[in-house]
Amino acid sequence: MKRILYLFFFFISFLVSAFPQNLNGRISSSYYTFERFDSASSSEKHIRAFQSVILNLNKNNFSLRTFLNLEHDIINPQLGDPRLRLYNFYLEGRDLLKAFTIKLGRQPLFNSVAAGLFDGINIDYRKDSWLLTGYYGFNVPAYQKFKISSGWNNDFIAGGKFSTSAINNFFISLEYINKNFKPQEYWATRLDADLNPIQVLIRNNSNQFQFLSAYVIYNLENVITFDSRYNYDLNFKQTSRFELSGTYEQLENIHFTAYYNYRAPLIRYNSIFSVFDYGNTQEYELGADYFFNKSVWFSARYGNVKYRDDNSQRASLGLNTDFGSISYRKTFGYSGELDALSLYSARSFFEGIFTPSAGISYTSYRLAAGDQKNNLTTILAGFNYRPFRILSFDLQGQYMDNKIYRNDFRIFLKANYWFNTNF
Repeated sequence: MKRILYLFFFFISFLVSAFPQNLNGRISSSYYTFERFDSASSSEKHIRAFQSVILNLNKNNFSLRTFLNLEHDIINPQLGDPRLRLYNFYLEGRDLLKAFTIKLGRQPLFNSVAAGLFDGINIDYRKDSWLLTGYYGFNVPAYQKFKISSGWNNDFIAGGKFSTSAINNFFISLEYINKNFKPQEYWATRLDADLNPIQVLIRNNSNQFQFLSAYVIYNLENVITFDSRYNYDLNFKQTSRFELSGTYEQLENIHFTAYYNYRAPLIRYNSIFSVFDYGNTQEYELGADYFFNKSVWFSARYGNVKYRDDNSQRASLGLNTDFGSISYRKTFGYSGELDALSLYSARSFFEGIFTPSAGISYTSYRLAAGDQKNNLTTILAGFNYRPFRILSFDLQGQYMDNKIYRNDFRIFLKANYWFNTNF
């Protein structure tokens, strides 16, 4: 089966890449500088470089989509450098038989329980406002290495989704996912029958997520928007997550928001952590947005998080404009005390050619009322320069100061090149 998939994938990929009609993508180069202290008198400087490529080869209804990243340290190589990460490498066939879309290879997975990447196949069947999706594949190796998992029996992922917008103003989605994680074997010292230490190979059972999910959106334009999500853990036979959020927009210049979240710890089946008695949390939040005009609005939020034996509260205020925003956030109760004030501004000039940005925040926090307060100052300043539609440069300076990182200064530089060529 594995060989058949390989041959099919590379045969179609060869046809698309050998005779493409369109080639598009993006090439990015990023450099991030920082200094790491081993002690008060010893430090190392680092320049971390990232080279990424997004490349799409297209022919009729078929596309070969790739996304890879190469990272390394220019002056102080780290363990594993240089490291190549392959994020996307899949063949896509669209509108096949006027109904199907098929993706084969390494591709993204969007799921509220176990999102990420997988190596496998995804099939969409679309008819009018109905969509049926099924997928099967294998977990991606650590560091997104360019190889396929060998644990086909206990390192796989499977699932499906049914969604529709056939009911007026509603979007409804039902999902199932079964994701297995191959446990890492390891050697440990144990005592034999005579109490002599011996080395034993520890092999655990496969760990697993298995969930049913439902997602419902109701949108009555300019009146009310309502979102809900429900996750049920099939292994532990309990509700894992229940989330509600809504916005009321009918009043002129003012919108009201409400939010509720019930969450149980997300624990893999057969994991050692499943034996612990964790408490669930419930979260409530109410808020409002007042619009002075289309460019200036004020927002306020107040929330409460309920733990098993205690509570924590948070409040935030913010003023938003086309030129930037200023906000204040306060947290108090079981999760600690925090006061944070932040200011951010960005504005484009010369029809988007030059966009400077700057931000500053000051935070004071402590874990409990009797603890000493810690202060954190963060400053960002930089700009985006786009002399041509296909070329842009970003430069940003980052400064942070608290009791752990004293006068920490970093520089981030990035260059992007977009291309789109028809043959």
